[in-house]
Amino acid sequence: MKASDVMVSNVITVGPDASIQDVADLLLRNRISAVPVVGADGEILGIVSEGDLLNRPESETEHRRSWWLEALTSKETLAADYVKSHSRKVSDVMRRDVITAAPETPVAEVAALLEKYCIKRVPIVKDGRIVGIVSRANLLQGLASLKDKIPQARSDVSTIRDKVMAKLDNARWTRPALLSVTVQDGTVDLWGIVNSESEKKAVHVLAEVTLGVRAVHDNLMIRPVSSEGWM
Repeated sequence: MKASDVMVSNVITVGPDASIQDVADLLLRNRISAVPVVGADGEILGIVSEGDLLNRPESETEHRRSWWLEALTSKETLAADYVKSHSRKVSDVMRRDVITAAPETPVAEVAALLEKYCIKRVPIVKDGRIVGIVSRANLLQGLASLKDKIPQARSDVSTIRDKVMAKLDNARWTRPALLSVTVQDGTVDLWGIVNSESEKKAVHVLAEVTLGVRAVHDNLMIRPVSSEGWM
């Protein structure tokens, strides 16, 4: 699944000359938390979020540093902060270092961007112009839409067992030699010894998501701390 499969194409945007009040009204009316700023040709220039509209003198939320912190802050930083909190133009408030992705970007990579940069949305850009936007909610919607698309192919006993064992062999976090798998009518029984509760859960999930598996019975035992011969 790609970004283009889950993105919202009808993106609400503003121009760099829009006023702070206009943006605040736009966010409230459309129940969104941020809006991209675009130029005349649709090129993305920046993005403005709710957080960028905080600490404003109009709403009496302007941030005030303690005297000692202000004394340690450079004049350049103080001046830049003043512009951001007092300017009435979006171009002075927006963040210019926008994290973007292409329409062909796999959703897994988009999710990684959201997590890495602690952001809630990623504008989708093609040829320098914004063509969509993907939010956390869009990723969840894409995941939910797969519910009826997951293949439910029936596999024979040996095929299912081979698949599970092959996946265990490739897992660096477990010891396949200490594990055994039996299968009957699509139900997998897990046997053997694992090193921790986390590993036990991981083996269960590995079997559960294997194509053809209908149920998993967990008979795994966690190795006692005092046991020897594990390594």
